[in-house]
Amino acid sequence: MIQRARRRSVGAAIAVVGLATLATSGAMLAGPGLATASSHREAPLTLQDPLVDNTDVYAFVSPDDKDMVTLVANFAPFSVPGQGPNFYPWADKDEAHYDIKIDNDGDAKPDHTFRYTFTTKDNRGDVDYGDKAAPGTFLYNNGPVNSVKDETLLFKQFYTVTDITGGDRKVLVKNAPVAPDFVGEASMPNYAALRDEAIVDVDGGGKTFAGRAEDPFFLDIRVFDLLYGGDLSERGDDTLAGFNVNSIALQLPIESLTDGDDPVLGVWSTTSRPGSRVMEADGTQGYEGDFVQVSRLGNPLVNEVVIPANLKDAFNSLKPENDASVEPAVDRVLRPELPVLVESIYGIKAPKTPRDDLFTIYLTGLKGLNQPEGKVQPAEMLRLNTSIPPTGEPNRLGVLAGDNAGFPNGRRLADDVLDISIQAVEGAVKVDGQGGKATGVEIVKPLATGDLVDRNDKKFGKAFPYLALPYSATDVAGVRGVSPTGGMNAGGGGTAGTAAAGTPVPLSTTSVAGPVAGLAGGLVLLGAGAVVLYRSRTRTDG
Repeated sequence: MIQRARRRSVGAAIAVVGLATLATSGAMLAGPGLATASSHREAPLTLQDPLVDNTDVYAFVSPDDKDMVTLVANFAPFSVPGQGPNFYPWADKDEAHYDIKIDNDGDAKPDHTFRYTFTTKDNRGDVDYGDKAAPGTFLYNNGPVNSVKDETLLFKQFYTVTDITGGDRKVLVKNAPVAPDFVGEASMPNYAALRDEAIVDVDGGGKTFAGRAEDPFFLDIRVFDLLYGGDLSERGDDTLAGFNVNSIALQLPIESLTDGDDPVLGVWSTTSRPGSRVMEADGTQGYEGDFVQVSRLGNPLVNEVVIPANLKDAFNSLKPENDASVEPAVDRVLRPELPVLVESIYGIKAPKTPRDDLFTIYLTGLKGLNQPEGKVQPAEMLRLNTSIPPTGEPNRLGVLAGDNAGFPNGRRLADDVLDISIQAVEGAVKVDGQGGKATGVEIVKPLATGDLVDRNDKKFGKAFPYLALPYSATDVAGVRGVSPTGGMNAGGGGTAGTAAAGTPVPLSTTSVAGPVAGLAGGLVLLGAGAVVLYRSRTRTDG
């Protein structure tokens, strides 16, 4: 006798309920604003499936080569070092697709999809200790690992990178080694060498990397407690210190990505799963159905704070091209909720609505900075003007401090997106109409010190992939509670220049400002209704 219990999402129901929710509640979006941890564990489904949970996306002109662009996408949030014996592997190719997507003509549709697919070679069942123990081992490695090719590394993963452009597919890298998890100093006495060995060349120019990295996002996450305690008393602790992520990084020639004379790229990442997961009674599992998008990430701070909990899974399934198609959702951008909450808690007067500045910052990019040429489809994605060269002395406040090579013109690893976003939502950036230019910056003085976390807990590298090495269980002790502090005018990568608190700063067309916190744009649940969100299906044999 076979009994089967199945759980599936009903697309039509999502569409009807979602559209009704948007129509009756003005999309119920929380409005752009303060952050938690970008997109870490933000949605119910990805909370249960961390291996495909996008956390952050970075896009910047490479600091050591102005002709190259570097793209970074991170996954598996809050990965605790030393969590053996399985650590945090990538899902295999029949279980998930990890994509970095590029729009180079402003229509919010991917012109390049760089797909990372993984395979696993697990030799832990082949270890035999003779008559002293049963065959097999629980160990990730059974001796020191000095190379990714060593037989002592029992669990190995490999990946292939495919460039999908329309109906064409080109394999850029095949069966490249994944940098293993950092087990500890005894197991991997020179982990930096292992990481370097996992950096491989890309066909046609460039490099790629996949493996573990220290989580590069830094902030104090206590925004949940009445916006930092209701009196800004709960600040100064980097609550992501000591955690790792799964990271993919890709460096390519700029000319291979841009379209004609337009230097602006739209960047986002997605993960996809087959429509159903099958759990068998013997403990094995498999996947069935077409791949569907289950997670999405462009600008930081979007799904985590902007989207309400009951709509987060649906947002993860949407395509950017549909973001602005629901008028009530766009209206929520123009009349955000968070400044009203800040006013009620801190007494800081909310900017007048409608917020054309937020519409421009979030949905179109700023003219003269990172808005594509010609007609632009409003959409949530990270926008990078690749014609702006890297800054010799980067400022953590990016464009807000006159450093146009930083956020929201793409996003560098050291950009302090939390502090920038606080100022943006409170109206620090003055914009000339929807889709216009920034005309000045006026720092909101009561919030000028931000969350008092101004730099990462580990230094970033000076060469690709630029990410800091991951923590291991042997070196993470004492890391929690690291408190790199400073303020809007100091610390972690530069000063705020002449942008003194409360003083308007005029901007030229080559020095525009507009920190981007994320999208607010359209939450198209009607479109999401056609997508079968990832759910599990269990089988019980008896």
